[in-house]
Amino acid sequence: MKVLILAGGYGTRFSEETHTKPKPMITIGDQPILWHIMKTYSHYGYNDFVILLGYKSYVIKEYFYNYFLHQSDITIDISNNDMRILNNNSEPWKITLLETGLNTMTGGRILRAKQHIGDEPFLLTYGDGVSDVNINELVDFHKKHGKATTMTSVQPEGRFGAMEIDDNAAISNFLEKPRGDGNWVNGGFFVCEPRVLDYITKEDDTVWENSPLENLARDRELFAYKHDGFWQPMDTLKDKNMLNNLWEKGEAKWKVW
Repeated sequence: MKVLILAGGYGTRFSEETHTKPKPMITIGDQPILWHIMKTYSHYGYNDFVILLGYKSYVIKEYFYNYFLHQSDITIDISNNDMRILNNNSEPWKITLLETGLNTMTGGRILRAKQHIGDEPFLLTYGDGVSDVNINELVDFHKKHGKATTMTSVQPEGRFGAMEIDDNAAISNFLEKPRGDGNWVNGGFFVCEPRVLDYITKEDDTVWENSPLENLARDRELFAYKHDGFWQPMDTLKDKNMLNNLWEKGEAKWKVW
């Protein structure tokens, strides 16, 4: 089963970094968030990736082109321009780096991967969010309901701390990061049947999160896999700093590998 990763957006909220690289290449620790996402899928045995490129795609291409070299011990004999690999520590990944257009919307990027999807179900997620979602359990859930699409649904934390106040107005407890308003939101990490491509009707101008998902829901073809564990998008500099802090302290809950 192939894994499609949306990695072509501008990432305008990270203008201090994305003027030189695409958002999925912003690092957590010493590796891009894209690498962390791929490591999660690889942990569950999914190693065939299609990266949907757009903005500053060459940065992602150069990263993976040189990945094998950067992860290996090598001996270079300058006298005869010979290089010998001593120890390979790279990943068992097959990666298709697909140009999907600079201004193409998310649905259009998915549609452009049609020839690589074929007739098999595929996995799909965003290149800027990490989670400890169990991919095998997600896929099993999708197979059981038999519909076109499964969306991982999450309840993000509230923006502010909360207080527990009793009937006499006395504060009894503080909740640092309670859940939000109780609603479930799109957390990415989809499982899709190939027929979902028929719902992408405006090609490059189609936003996956709009008419395709709305029409799939209308047709009762969209099911939610409720994930109560860790999930965190990297939408702001604050998010990036928080993820890096968790990584540095050895508390990165998405690190399932």
